[in-house]
Amino acid sequence: MEKWPRRYAARLFFTDLFVIAATMAGFWLFLRTVTPGLTDVVWPGDFRIPYVWALTAVGLLWLIALAATDSRDELVVGSGVAEYDRVFRATMSAFVIVLIVAFFFRVDLARSLFVIAFPAGLLLLLGSRWLWRQWLRRQQRKGAYVHRAFVIGEKRKIQHIIGTLQSTRGTGIEVIGAVTEPAGGQVAGIDVYGPYRSLEAGVDEHRADTVIFAGADDISPKVMRRIGWNMSDRDVNWIVAPATTDIAGPRIHSRPVAGLPLVHVSFPRLDGSRRFLKRTFDIVGSGLLILLLTPIWLITALAVKFSSPGPILYAQERVGRNGKPFPMLKFRSMVTNADEQLQALLAEQGKSDQPLFKLENDPRITKVGRVLRKFSIDELPQLFNVLRGEMSLVGPRPQREAEVAMYDDYAHRRLIVKPGMSGLWQVSGRSSLSWEDALRLDLYYIENWSFMQDVIILFRTLKAVVAPGDDAH
Repeated sequence: MEKWPRRYAARLFFTDLFVIAATMAGFWLFLRTVTPGLTDVVWPGDFRIPYVWALTAVGLLWLIALAATDSRDELVVGSGVAEYDRVFRATMSAFVIVLIVAFFFRVDLARSLFVIAFPAGLLLLLGSRWLWRQWLRRQQRKGAYVHRAFVIGEKRKIQHIIGTLQSTRGTGIEVIGAVTEPAGGQVAGIDVYGPYRSLEAGVDEHRADTVIFAGADDISPKVMRRIGWNMSDRDVNWIVAPATTDIAGPRIHSRPVAGLPLVHVSFPRLDGSRRFLKRTFDIVGSGLLILLLTPIWLITALAVKFSSPGPILYAQERVGRNGKPFPMLKFRSMVTNADEQLQALLAEQGKSDQPLFKLENDPRITKVGRVLRKFSIDELPQLFNVLRGEMSLVGPRPQREAEVAMYDDYAHRRLIVKPGMSGLWQVSGRSSLSWEDALRLDLYYIENWSFMQDVIILFRTLKAVVAPGDDAH
């Protein structure tokens, strides 16, 4: 049977084709407007080709780059950051190739091709992929375009897999049955279809298209191989869930050794060019935002000043990278003696022993402060913390020293990177998440950092501020 990711990937191809063709056509019209007499691209020796042919070649190269980076691979489209990252890398590859050809062969291409057409095309490609993903999410909420999956393995491991899939939106996987021993009952609310030998019958009966192997010591390699062959004959996806969790695709590398499919997991490293890229992004991004948001700064400062007595800005000591404290800036949204009231209010709500301090109906917040907090305007001064290098645009949220004192060894890994103005857990549920879930998402971000993931988190942050409660991606 034809799988929905194939149909979805085909639609992405035609959308990519349309976007690139529209970008090249729009750029050609722009060139004709600013340079009416332009018709040909000139090569050394007065060799000429029509500009339309040159732009067509650039567009074809762009399409080839999107295919070469597997940006429409059935295993990455529809969820996660990998799809956007591959679109970005494909565009950069096409950009670099065209730039190299133009430079070394002295081709007279307009510079605006590189500063206008490629950036505009990239934004349109990413936007089209995002729009398709929103369409896909709507279909999945109706029960369409999802993988119908059986999970096989030990009950304890099955429970972890099913629980994680059920608690995460946008996976595109609907678990319809479990196969384990002893059979009977339910696991994480899912009916156990039967013992291991009943898997093929369950897949056929329920028309499942995916089987997830969660792990089981009592399933021999011989039985595993037989099951894999049977799933292959049925054109069913065969997924093996490793015991090591919270690892993104780029860190996983498979290498066959002596017939064994060994999976290598690389350790996360945010140094060298990666650290330089992130810091450059922070400086440029924070600098531009400070300039663009100047009117909001002035209006907010006046509102805070005249709404209640006290300073406009509030600096609170937070713990940064490697445990180094720094003053985190905010527009004041509380009464001036807010810190003095904190411990009593935490004790009253029974939250004084939790690392993630979140008071319900906090009485210290002013009327203006509630508006500032609703739209996260009170956080804007932290752009200066980012510019000074104390924070990053994206990263784990900085916490107070009293909260950090409650960290165990596991939680201390939050401190190996700079804290951020926004982070993965803020756009995955904001303050409604438990400390354990927030910590898991923070560590996932640290362990699997990528530039495109930062861009996506910032986009989702803006979306969550503008339309609170809707953060589908």
